[in-house]
Amino acid sequence: MQATTLPAVLAPVISPFNQQGRIDVKKLLKQCQWLRANDAGIAIFGTNSESNSISSIEKMDVLEKLIADGLDPKVTMPGTGACSVAETVLMTATAVKAGCAGVLMLPPFYYKDVSDDGLFAYFSEVIEQVGDSRLQIYLYNIPPITKIPMSLDLLERLIAAYPNTIAGMKDTSGDWAYTEAVLKQFGPRGFRMFAGNELFLLRTMRAGGYGCIASMVNIDPKRNAYLAAHWQDADADQLQAELDQVRAALVKFPTVPTMKAVIAHFSKDPEWARVRPPLVSLTPDQQKQMAVELEKIHFSIDGL
Repeated sequence: MQATTLPAVLAPVISPFNQQGRIDVKKLLKQCQWLRANDAGIAIFGTNSESNSISSIEKMDVLEKLIADGLDPKVTMPGTGACSVAETVLMTATAVKAGCAGVLMLPPFYYKDVSDDGLFAYFSEVIEQVGDSRLQIYLYNIPPITKIPMSLDLLERLIAAYPNTIAGMKDTSGDWAYTEAVLKQFGPRGFRMFAGNELFLLRTMRAGGYGCIASMVNIDPKRNAYLAAHWQDADADQLQAELDQVRAALVKFPTVPTMKAVIAHFSKDPEWARVRPPLVSLTPDQQKQMAVELEKIHFSIDGL
């Protein structure tokens, strides 16, 4: 397994849209810089980024502009998975050429009940067509959304065939038994497991995992990164409980619009609340309720 420059905690960075519905690159760069200043890595174009509402052409253009304007590709993991091999290859090759430390790759998610043979063929085609030894793929396992689980047998085949390319996984299955099984079987080989939910951060670190890529890192990066760095400290359980409290305060609201509403609230920039269809922004009443819930736990954000 190749070494990596990725931090243990990455934010699936929310995407700011301007009045025309395009990504505001300057605002996105500023947000990425704030996340970096708070010790989080950058996982743009994931679920929280509204990735599947953004075209591949726009994603590649934005990635290239961000890096040209100073975003460090060595701490960046863009999402490049799409339903077609060709589109995935195009975005993945762009990320590798830009020097990104890895890519986060969804399985082809439109067709359901596909076989391991079909999934293996998809990932194999992408790897062969990109044809670059620098490529580091982090598989994105999110069966609640894709309805496509990644079996241990599939992982075994992929790692055996491409041991220097299949670098790890973001697991958003919510199934700890699965996460633990992956860690036990592949962790000793250097396979890097990122929890897809910060609720599992401490448990993942204790089981030999690498860190997390989770929505709440967008609004609470420093504490997530601190726990990942200090998971063996005596107060680690208390630190995890504090992270859990933030999610509990917001769980009643839809995740992506809520992350954007929180940033809009604390940055005093209402444009951050804008989402792309089919998502809708929080209502004014929901925004007020959200603010009340965060006030109850004395949550605040500095430096936006």
